Amino acid sequence: MKFIVQYEDQFSKWHRFQEKHNKADAVRTAKARAKATGKRFRVVDADGRLIDLIYP
Repeated sequence: MKFIVQYEDQFSKWHRFQEKHNKADAVRTAKARAKATGKRFRVVDADGRLIDLIYP
């Protein structure tokens, strides 16, 4: 199964950041990037269903 890490820009649009095949790794990556960049990140599955939403 694919998990896609996305970030939100200043115009509230979501952009693809990375694709992972492991849910735990995708969430860990999103948390680290949210903390480093100060942007919201989310993890969605291949069908676009929300898995996790991470705030900085």
